[in-house]
Amino acid sequence: MALIRTIGCLLAMLAGSVPALWAQLPVMERLEQAHPFVNYTELGGLFGRVAYPSGFGSPTEQVENKVSLTIQTFNGVQLRPRLAVGGVVGVDWYANALLLPVGAGLRYDLTRVEQNGVNLFVSADVGYGLTWLNRASTGNELTKGGLMLNPGLGLRFGKPGKGAFLLSLSYKRQTVDASKPLGWNDIRRDEHRVYNRLAVRLGLSF
Repeated sequence: MALIRTIGCLLAMLAGSVPALWAQLPVMERLEQAHPFVNYTELGGLFGRVAYPSGFGSPTEQVENKVSLTIQTFNGVQLRPRLAVGGVVGVDWYANALLLPVGAGLRYDLTRVEQNGVNLFVSADVGYGLTWLNRASTGNELTKGGLMLNPGLGLRFGKPGKGAFLLSLSYKRQTVDASKPLGWNDIRRDEHRVYNRLAVRLGLSF
């Protein structure tokens, strides 16, 4: 009899908990509807001018234009009707460095969501450029990554609630430390690099 009563109590507890669980499901659905998932995935170029010595020990500098490939994805939630927050990860191919920037970011619509599907938004990303993917020649190793900043503006072409096409323009700054090959009278050669680039990207969002 004691076993039967115990089983009866367990069944009653289970029966009482099921409606509570079902009652919570609409809450989760409402949360997902209120804060839907957001993704911005973009591909483009990093444009800049680089100055470096004309030769070893030379007092003069040579300036060249540089173009690098960049890929970036932003994943987050629509916290407010015009504000999305989340995380960002990308890959930047510089001439002498392959960096993996990771960080946090936001996307804010400067204009209201229009039915014509053209919206101006501002973006802001901050994080750290990792050197995990970089492979360099002997003596040219990247010793440490650094701060990544990426504020910008963009246009989103698409109707509300559906996929959209992206065009963005932003300023990207990344720092990194590297070691250089030693000269005949060098004990060590360290280099602190600052990449200042204009980023132009195309992409998709949903």
